Amino acid sequence: MAQGLSGIVESGEAERLATGFVFTEGPLWHPDGYLLFVDIRRAQIFRLAPGGEAELIREDSGESNGMTLDSQGRVVICEMVNRRLTRMEADGTYTTIADRSEGRRLNRPNDVVGRSDGSLYFTNPGRDRLDPAEVDSQFNGVHRIRPNGDVELVTPFEYPNGIAFSPDERALYVANTRPGQYIVAYDMNADGDVVGVRHFADMPSADANNGVPDGMKVDVEGRVYCTGPGGCWVFAPSGELLGVIELPEYPANCGWGGEDNRTMYFTANTSVYSLRMTTPGTGSGVRN
Repeated sequence: MAQGLSGIVESGEAERLATGFVFTEGPLWHPDGYLLFVDIRRAQIFRLAPGGEAELIREDSGESNGMTLDSQGRVVICEMVNRRLTRMEADGTYTTIADRSEGRRLNRPNDVVGRSDGSLYFTNPGRDRLDPAEVDSQFNGVHRIRPNGDVELVTPFEYPNGIAFSPDERALYVANTRPGQYIVAYDMNADGDVVGVRHFADMPSADANNGVPDGMKVDVEGRVYCTGPGGCWVFAPSGELLGVIELPEYPANCGWGGEDNRTMYFTANTSVYSLRMTTPGTGSGVRN
């Protein structure tokens, strides 16, 4: 199950919590004590309480993908087909919080992470998957939604996918799905601006059907967990590969949760799995 990770992974085997989906993604632990995740191909969002069965809570979600919580604990969702990010309100409605950046329509927002100042950073790939007549941006990129609602480009990027902050928020990790299959670390200043960039790690594979660099999370000790070829790759803060967590199906994303934030949830093709870890993840229901 896990190669070289005996001091990091506590569980002996992954527990399958739900199955029967087409392509699961976007795992997010809600502070009210349940997991949210999506089935991209069916454009559905599900809620899964511990010990329960997956409950459909939204249809026609625009191929929703990555999710996070904003500074007020509200769910923020990337909707790829709808080319926007929305916020789930308490009354069950959805408010668009970004569909353009600096006046240009977004491509296909993929994943999102919150910063402690209330801003949200999201990846915006998929320019090549749009009808050329509908392309408004000249490149894929990483963008920021400021607390005042302004949306701006942080940096162009080849094909950005997963995104995560280091515990001190001085590094922003972005996974490149293709080509190249790697992770970049952006050095950030106290205002959340990029001040440098460095190559963090490679995640090569000759078989894209076995996974590509995708969803990312970080634990409180700064280790980076990135789903990819053959499982979830775990890196030291230095970028050294510590091992690969292998699951019954290859995972596309992962998310921290549980009462102590030491359970890692994996969305893996047709199913959702969990593993207990020895170290908590960053965020305590606010940044996942």
